[in-house]
Amino acid sequence: MDVKEIPAFVRQAVEQAVENFNNDEISGTGKAYHVRFQGRYAYVDRDDGIGPSPVFRLEYTGDLSDWGFAVYKYSADDYDEEENFFPGADKLDGTIEGVSNT
Repeated sequence: MDVKEIPAFVRQAVEQAVENFNNDEISGTGKAYHVRFQGRYAYVDRDDGIGPSPVFRLEYTGDLSDWGFAVYKYSADDYDEEENFFPGADKLDGTIEGVSNT
């Protein structure tokens, strides 16, 4: 499916997953993840108290259980779909919950 923009109900599901992660996994640490949307992409940034920094990008494929994933590489100042050597990479399974566990 050629998706040009993430539907509102999917954006809400992604925002809820990020909020749940913030509340359940990192509450009280002074850190938080935030999501922003552009076209078919959901960009996830981490704020450690000094402002947001890019972490990864999800690509909506039309299926809530099958997302594309690209990690942000500071060395290239871009998102890399081929990068798979980082802590938690083995937990990626195409779902929002899988990304949350990385």
